[in-house]
Amino acid sequence: MRQNVTIGYHASHEQFPPGMLLSLAQKAEDAGFRALLSSDHFNPWTPAQGESGFAWSWLGAALQATSLPAGVVCAPGYRYHPAIIAQAAATLAEMFRGRFWIAVGSGQALNESITGEVWPEKGARNARLLAAATLMRRLWAGETVTADTPARTVNARLHTRPAEPPLLVGAALTPATAAWVGGWADGLITVAMPEDELAEVVNAFRRGGGEGKPMHLKVDLSYARDDGEARNGAWDQWRANVFPATVLETLRTPEQFAAIGEFADPAKVFEKIRVSADLEKHIRWLRTDIDLGFTHLYLHNVNRSQVEFIEDFGREVLPALSG
Repeated sequence: MRQNVTIGYHASHEQFPPGMLLSLAQKAEDAGFRALLSSDHFNPWTPAQGESGFAWSWLGAALQATSLPAGVVCAPGYRYHPAIIAQAAATLAEMFRGRFWIAVGSGQALNESITGEVWPEKGARNARLLAAATLMRRLWAGETVTADTPARTVNARLHTRPAEPPLLVGAALTPATAAWVGGWADGLITVAMPEDELAEVVNAFRRGGGEGKPMHLKVDLSYARDDGEARNGAWDQWRANVFPATVLETLRTPEQFAAIGEFADPAKVFEKIRVSADLEKHIRWLRTDIDLGFTHLYLHNVNRSQVEFIEDFGREVLPALSG
């Protein structure tokens, strides 16, 4: 097992207001978590989650309130012009040198369709994503950019840039996307899944050009001090998120996610989410992720019991994984 692994805390803007998340991030640092991750949502996944703070505002506060590195997953080219994302990322990277990174993905209609654009097929979204990533890198390099795609850009230039551009990581949920991302991204971010499926994503990323690049993993788990509470929390908060990406990326409202969640199979939910009150079991699961080569693990306790999770994992799990 590798020893140089960073274990981070996932700050879920879909589930908690930003002020509470800031306090939780500070508790996570005190408990021994060594990084932060957040996702840039306009909507929560379901009404039961109930929140959706603006991740970019929160990131500035979190980077100032802690000493942790932080990353965000977003989809440039739809509700955001990629030049605006490049500027936002450059500002955070300039203020907090070496501590901010960004992951980009092809997005979900839930967040990106609010501007009223036609939601494209996956191939078109991938092409748009690569064009956006290329444009962002050109701006970070100091170029003046005029381009027609992915959004019309005329004489754009970043006058404030960091000494080093932020790491640009590619998000992938399938082996095909992972192989494609391997060719142009600085690293990979994906989500935990059954070991054989996760190994396929890892191997595809490496074959596609990702060999030696950092790999980040968001781990959806449900921990409580009672198994029943852990199961109930996972079912209440995250059951709509276990369907295939080809389904989830086309739904447009939290109410649609809630509706599809009514058809969730409990066996599938508890296969996708690591549910247990047993800390040793969580340690074994995470060691398997590390053995697959992941350098950064971001733990997302999908239920509401965040303080118990932070305290217990800080006391038992993090020391076991750091050797």
